[in-house]
Amino acid sequence: MAVLGSLIQWFNSINMRHCINCCIHLLPNDLHRQCFRCRGPNHSNQKCPLCKGENKVASYRDSRQMKLLAVLEVRTDHSESWNGLFCLRKGKLCSLIFGLIIMTLVMASYVLTGAKHGLLLIPSPFHYGAFTSNPSLMDNESLSDMKDHYQPSKINVSYVKDYPSIKLIIDTITSKIEFITRQRPDLEELRKQEPHMFSVIPNKFLSNSKNPCWYEEYRGNTTTDPYTTNSYALYSKRFRTIFDYLRKVFWNHLYHYKDKHYRLRCLPHFYIIGQPKCGTTDLYDRLRLHPDVRFSAIKEPHWWTRKRFGIIRLRDGFHDRYPVEDYLDLFDLAAHQIQGVLQSEAAKENSKMNSIIIGEASASTMWDNNAWIFFYDNSTNGEPPFLIQDFIHAFQPNAKLIIMLRDPVERLYSDYLYFASANKSAEDFHEKVAESLQLFENCMLDYSLRACVYNNTLNNAMPVRLQVGLYVVYLLDWLTVFDKDQILVLRLEDHASNVKYTMHMVFQFLDLRPLSEKQEALITKSPASNTRRPEDRSLGPMLPTTKAILRDFYRPFNTKLAQVLFDDAFLWKRT
Repeated sequence: MAVLGSLIQWFNSINMRHCINCCIHLLPNDLHRQCFRCRGPNHSNQKCPLCKGENKVASYRDSRQMKLLAVLEVRTDHSESWNGLFCLRKGKLCSLIFGLIIMTLVMASYVLTGAKHGLLLIPSPFHYGAFTSNPSLMDNESLSDMKDHYQPSKINVSYVKDYPSIKLIIDTITSKIEFITRQRPDLEELRKQEPHMFSVIPNKFLSNSKNPCWYEEYRGNTTTDPYTTNSYALYSKRFRTIFDYLRKVFWNHLYHYKDKHYRLRCLPHFYIIGQPKCGTTDLYDRLRLHPDVRFSAIKEPHWWTRKRFGIIRLRDGFHDRYPVEDYLDLFDLAAHQIQGVLQSEAAKENSKMNSIIIGEASASTMWDNNAWIFFYDNSTNGEPPFLIQDFIHAFQPNAKLIIMLRDPVERLYSDYLYFASANKSAEDFHEKVAESLQLFENCMLDYSLRACVYNNTLNNAMPVRLQVGLYVVYLLDWLTVFDKDQILVLRLEDHASNVKYTMHMVFQFLDLRPLSEKQEALITKSPASNTRRPEDRSLGPMLPTTKAILRDFYRPFNTKLAQVLFDDAFLWKRT
């Protein structure tokens, strides 16, 4: 402040030695010619009637410091002398220089004090911590132990300071966790909710087919397009080629019986239900190479979770609901092949069983129940009264389910890199994690764990999908309707290290016939599918602080998952 005062006095002494008082007197109205003449180069304090006898510092009047820039805020009078105009321009230039000096001093003071006290709004240039070959922190490591694992140059100090406050949030969430078994709805309640679905899908399937199929009477004529109203064909250009082919072959696969036409309808025998960014695409690509496996015409129809509610893209809101017939159309290609087996002479003579099975691989099936709140009433404390698995089990009590999981910490980062559109960075991910944890804590203070996990508003508000990694919450809800031996749970880490072993587990689970060495090699030695994009790999791993935070958050859920599956590998202590 002493320096600032000296600068002001210096400015006054060199730029306002002429009649400042005259200008002050005239500012309330306007400057007149006397002011310009008075401030000319020949001005004399002894001759000026206003300045005569005054030797005071010109920047003060009535014991108050004058606003220096106000003196120069005048309107130009083109009729005045050039001497006065030059004086004004010189004053404006000096005031500009003075303002820049003051701004520089203020910014320097801000940077120096901000860096000292950790108050800077921009990241500090001082970093410590770098990644070593150790990919993760051990569960019993504290934040102070991180220096032993990371060498200087990566972690931003400000993010490390986040840890204690975020740890309090996580502790609050952990204290509220309760794994309570949900009440399973009865069949009549389900019928009331989806009467049309129950009118289309029968409760019994063909006995000579391993896959659930049935014959449905076709009431159209030969000029009718059977797929003209299919919503998948209408709303997506990608699928029009598939449906163009189905139209061409449709009439060749109708079954004629007693002057009526019948078409073979099928549901999947098994579902790959989750989770996203856990290797489901790679599993799908390998499994469909088995000669006895077929999939829907579209890898991820998302019918059970989204399309049947009219959700095409989550950001676009609701459209017309896709009827169950549109979903069944997706299995027509596979149904044609199954029908060929059933109607072959060998099958008719020897009562041969169809061994072809159909799969469906929507990675949202396990966890996405966000639409329930818009369609189902009678919720209890914010929890959905009906879940996806309730309806699948009602139609297919013998269905088989495959789940591929991954360390939820790494899954979340992969999910962020895949879906974030701009400004992706480890720092941005950290901030989004912190915000999502705060939102989840707010929900847990008022509602149950299940209510928060299936809360549409919360899930849409969180910048990153924390809830998708709460595997055990979803698994326990699926186990309320399906037996444990109907669900195969795999780890991506095991699949990546030994593809042959995991594929053998899947083949055995689905009761598929053995393959030749050549067929097996084709399945197990093909390159991995849907790996991380090069531009995402260049961003590097998440910050160690972020990883420590997420490990703390997911730990109680992983512990419960390992208990349910009797396998400590699902603790993901080292991945």
